Amino acid sequence: MKNLTFPALFYYGLFGLPLALVALPIYVYVPQFYAERFGMSLTLIGAALLVARILDAFIDPAIGLWIDKRRDQSGYRRVILLSLPLLLCGYLALFHPPQFAAAQPFFWFLCSLVVVYLGFSLATISYQSWGASITQARSQRSRLTAVREACGLAGVVIAAALPGLVGIGWLSLLFIVSLLAASTLLLLHAPHPGAAQAGHVTAGGILLPLRNRRFRWLFAVFMLNGIAAAIPATLFLFFANDRLGLPQYAGLFLVLYFLAAALSMPLWVALAKRHGEQHAWLISMLLSIAVFVWAYTLGFGAITGFALICIFSGFSLGADLALPPALLAAVVGEAGHIGTHEGAYFGIWSWATKMNLALAAGISLPLLELLGYLPGTTEVGGLHALAVGYALLPCLLKSFAALLLWRAPLNNL
Repeated sequence: MKNLTFPALFYYGLFGLPLALVALPIYVYVPQFYAERFGMSLTLIGAALLVARILDAFIDPAIGLWIDKRRDQSGYRRVILLSLPLLLCGYLALFHPPQFAAAQPFFWFLCSLVVVYLGFSLATISYQSWGASITQARSQRSRLTAVREACGLAGVVIAAALPGLVGIGWLSLLFIVSLLAASTLLLLHAPHPGAAQAGHVTAGGILLPLRNRRFRWLFAVFMLNGIAAAIPATLFLFFANDRLGLPQYAGLFLVLYFLAAALSMPLWVALAKRHGEQHAWLISMLLSIAVFVWAYTLGFGAITGFALICIFSGFSLGADLALPPALLAAVVGEAGHIGTHEGAYFGIWSWATKMNLALAAGISLPLLELLGYLPGTTEVGGLHALAVGYALLPCLLKSFAALLLWRAPLNNL
């Protein structure tokens, strides 16, 4: 296939921006938002996030199979169109709850999460499957995923900065406008997916990816690494507020983190092109561990130290975002499943992403409460538990992920 032009990459990749405007607020702002707005306990918030994620996650493989069964030149477009009203309604319900929601905040919270997660699943599985079907050339697939994730990072930076500057209402308005604009460009001008191959997709195809040895290795690495990243994302605002005493700088820290990730992407793409996605990703994991472990040592008012940690750990995040989807596309292509079973692979991939976040919220929040941490506490034991959960536990999990990646048979893809 000829090289993809930048306009073609942009028309495809821009849809990642509004998706990021959904994703980041849910796993960063939602716990504190509902704790302050309705006085919900961390245990209840964690339980709602866990239940909603599990319900949604187990739907994802079925969505992938459904997409594969209806795959044709316009199949991905139809699924994305179906996702748009769910995304809009779920987002607005979640971040702009009406007065009567105060009577049953847990029920409203849970139902809003289920709706927005369903829309997000439909959108992301079809969107990523579409990208995998466009090209299998190593240099092209890295560029494609890098542009998509760079647009996503732009959305993340906006979502991190805007609420603190002008409030959640303006973020909601931007989400609506960007979702409609980006989906229009995607549906009308993005490169067409590859032609569907002949073949009958059966219900057994939902587990087809798990019979692929390379995918099982990649899946295990992705799960461990994803949980390691999701735990500090879930606990970030609590750590910035209570451990560091710097709530006014939380937005700035997030902006530094995600800007560093965006700026690092060209380097990771270049490294992947020269040495392969596996080796580049492994380097980024080791860098992340070496940097992030120092967050455990930070105390009250450590603005410079935490800013540096955000920058350098954000630099490694660029690889986490750009390289695993490129590796997945390579695994699908190597198995000969492009054009027939991309949806099954990305359905399970989406399941893993959501289970990472579900486990991070559903386990870390109640566990911290059990160990004595409550939002706003100044008690030494509770703050120490928060530091261990925020910094040391993720580094331990990422170390296991790096070991698995080093052993994984993912070379020469």
